[in-house]
Amino acid sequence: MEHPENSAEFAGLTVNSGVAQPSIINPYLKRGRFHKREYTVDEMVDGILRGDVTILSKAVTLVESVNPEHQQKAQEVIEKCLPYSGKSVRIGISGVPGAGKSTSIDLFGTHVLDTYGGKLAVLAIDPSSERSKGSILGDKTRMEKLSVRPEAFIRPSPSAGSLGGVARKTRETIILCEAAGYDKIFIETVGVGQSETACHSMVDFFLLIQVAGTGDELQGIKRGIMEIADGIVVNKCDGDNVDRCHMAATNFRNALHFFPASESGWMPKVLCYSGFYGYGVKEVWDMIFEYINFVKGNNYFYLRRQEQNKYWMYETIDAKLRSNFYNNPRIASLLEEAENSIQNGEKTSFMAAHALLDDYFKGIK
Repeated sequence: MEHPENSAEFAGLTVNSGVAQPSIINPYLKRGRFHKREYTVDEMVDGILRGDVTILSKAVTLVESVNPEHQQKAQEVIEKCLPYSGKSVRIGISGVPGAGKSTSIDLFGTHVLDTYGGKLAVLAIDPSSERSKGSILGDKTRMEKLSVRPEAFIRPSPSAGSLGGVARKTRETIILCEAAGYDKIFIETVGVGQSETACHSMVDFFLLIQVAGTGDELQGIKRGIMEIADGIVVNKCDGDNVDRCHMAATNFRNALHFFPASESGWMPKVLCYSGFYGYGVKEVWDMIFEYINFVKGNNYFYLRRQEQNKYWMYETIDAKLRSNFYNNPRIASLLEEAENSIQNGEKTSFMAAHALLDDYFKGIK
């Protein structure tokens, strides 16, 4: 580059040409030099049993993958971890959006670890966008105290279109966490309404977090998530909201009398607490462990787990059949044709569906 300042008329001024700018890419970096290590099934199982958080995280990612090869490997890992599972207490925590689930889990988890010791795994389910199919996975940012505890493992997962407030592979993830030595497992569902109750089928205690001012007694007696809750807590009972919270708790207690008695013989309790200030946390956990001791005493604890295992067998069958149907090459070629016939008004949705299923079953025969 020429500088006019270096001409004869500017003899007393000299401008150096400067240093050549290096490339933004490191010339010493060889592409393909760094590879992610692929663990074998035995290495992954051994790492999980040792409590290696890195390998546990990789195993959960493997379980959540939709790649058929990954699914096969994940099933082998789960099968080998299964004998070491089942020794934890599983707590499902649900509630409407904004009820304070993540903040409460941070408080609950810290209290449980300080009081009872052991290890805690938190499986936080984040809703996936119907448009972009993505998730923020930001629940961990609200768990400031728990996220720095070495004995706590927090795993956010996307719901990925799965209904019921939980992710598609949450059940399998529980088995891996139990094999890794986590004796307490929290499952935080997405913000749910009245009918999203899948979480209940994989936990020992189902805690419903409510807030005051969301409805009257009629909301309380509606069937759905209210009648499967083992305990109800009204959050944000602080400041000038205390009276409203206690009134809401009274309404919920009255509503619970309209429900039939639970199979366990347990009468759900309704408590008030403040997740922000930490009031009433001990009472909540006294209630939870009172329930656990109660159902273990009458053997309902083990009966419920057996029923849950049977339920998830049928769920797995449904998922496998659905996957096999849509991955069938013949069906994949006919789907576009069926969609076009529906859009053109040549067939109804039901006629097209029956035609596809008939073709699928003929192929099986």
